[in-house]
Amino acid sequence: MSEDLPLTMPTETSRSLQTPMTSRKGILRATVDVPAARADSSARRGPSRWRTPEFYVYYVVFAAAVPWMVWVPLRLSSTEHANYHWFAPRLARSWLGLKFDNSDVQYRSFRSNIPALLAFASAFFALKHLYLRLARPSPSLSKSNTHLLPFYLAFSLTMLLALHGTSALKILLILSGNYAISTLGKGKRWVPGATWVYNMAVLFANERYGGYRYAALHSELGFLDSFSGAYPRWHVTFNITMLRLVSFNMDSYWAHRRTGLPDSGAALNPKQRTTTYHGLEAYSFANYLAYALYPPLYIAGPIMTFNDWFWQLQRPLPISWPATLRYTLRFLLTLTLMETLIHTLYVVAIKDAHAWNADTPPELAMLGFWNLIVVWLKLLLPWRFFRAWAMGDGVDAPENMVRCMADNYSALGFWRAWHRSYNLWIVRYIYVPLGGGLRAYALVFTFVALWHDLSMRLLAWGWLATLVLVPEVTARKIFPATKYGSEPWYRPLSALGGVANILLLMSANLVGFVLGVDGFAYLSTQIASTWEGWAFMGMACAGLFVGVMVMFEYREEEARQGIDRKC
Repeated sequence: MSEDLPLTMPTETSRSLQTPMTSRKGILRATVDVPAARADSSARRGPSRWRTPEFYVYYVVFAAAVPWMVWVPLRLSSTEHANYHWFAPRLARSWLGLKFDNSDVQYRSFRSNIPALLAFASAFFALKHLYLRLARPSPSLSKSNTHLLPFYLAFSLTMLLALHGTSALKILLILSGNYAISTLGKGKRWVPGATWVYNMAVLFANERYGGYRYAALHSELGFLDSFSGAYPRWHVTFNITMLRLVSFNMDSYWAHRRTGLPDSGAALNPKQRTTTYHGLEAYSFANYLAYALYPPLYIAGPIMTFNDWFWQLQRPLPISWPATLRYTLRFLLTLTLMETLIHTLYVVAIKDAHAWNADTPPELAMLGFWNLIVVWLKLLLPWRFFRAWAMGDGVDAPENMVRCMADNYSALGFWRAWHRSYNLWIVRYIYVPLGGGLRAYALVFTFVALWHDLSMRLLAWGWLATLVLVPEVTARKIFPATKYGSEPWYRPLSALGGVANILLLMSANLVGFVLGVDGFAYLSTQIASTWEGWAFMGMACAGLFVGVMVMFEYREEEARQGIDRKC
């Protein structure tokens, strides 16, 4: 409630509008360096509160609360804890002989494949260097990177065979079917509907038939199933590719209808690169395959629209090696943080084993909180790895995580900052075409839930996420910042709203990604059924209030330095 904003996702703006990291002061120098919208310089900003008596009280609260929040799961993870024997079998032993929590399937997969991913990226850059030496692009092409398209296409097809074996044929067949809709439709009104029906049907069929087996088509083809590649379960990550298929068809559709911005020849900022259409010759099958299978972003994103990706090939961005190295260092620091966490706090193993017998309400709450931190980190790490790879190739994909999981007080802002490239995609291809507004939320979050996983748990999460938005949207209409923002009571009232938002957001995400409906019901019952639980909730809300007030001031500090990320 600190800002009276409609639901718009953050879009990167041009480098000229960005506040460079080197010009930032104080705590902002530690924040992730992504293009951010310039704040309105004419808006009145209050003086800094960092050194006021009010904030010194907040610092005392932080000094007491944060160590306690770490100590609780440390104690629950101790070998001396009564429940240790329940989750101990889920712990692994590292090469140093230390036990660690390797329970999370997604992070375990990424962690174990880091050497292979590094080798894969190294091969990409080595072969690209060799290609450039052999191809020797003409001077007329030196101002663009379109001469790399044959290399991208060849490497992508080789990558597809290495990863998925003979299933590469299935993927190429699906991609060809999607392209046929675009090329046959050529801007006709039925193209969007056909694109959505086709791609959603593919997702459901992939789930239903487990990626398909050649033996199911004909017994004589069964031998093809034995050549499955390094990653046979291609259908599990195909939902990322599906987003690119929709993007290509819709961008091509709008280009045929001249919907969007025509190219003025000037430098384009990220938002303009998304909405400015190309000449129709750009929407070719070769360009489509190179985009849909672009190696750095193929496995997990971040997600780029076709228009943005192809503009960056035609007019390369000045991404410096120091910037790429700084971002890579940020990835390594995040990886170190995650490794420290799983070697000391066994919260995922405790959660999976339901090893919480006799745990108190504060302990149960901290288990939920730290499991959400693990979810945040396990998603952040692959996204940053693949974005760093793309940056090394000269492509600036959107930063997926703008804020820490614990630095969100707004439900609207949370969805803008969490899986940000996906949210930008949703705005362009779902939210805006549906007309926007509150009525679009239910459809958006239903799609998001089904896109993640065809399960009732995530469908429940999608509907809960929609309900979470209602109180904030209502409060913004009743207490708009433009009318009441200068009142002394507005900031504390907004902080109370932020506390409610945080509790609702944690509830929705615990249901969707951590505990499920039954596990969350148990947690809620344990907290609400005792006086100790209610006392803890009171203390927790007071602590969250302090946290939200600090979040407000952090964003005010960003605004004072010309940054407005709308989250």
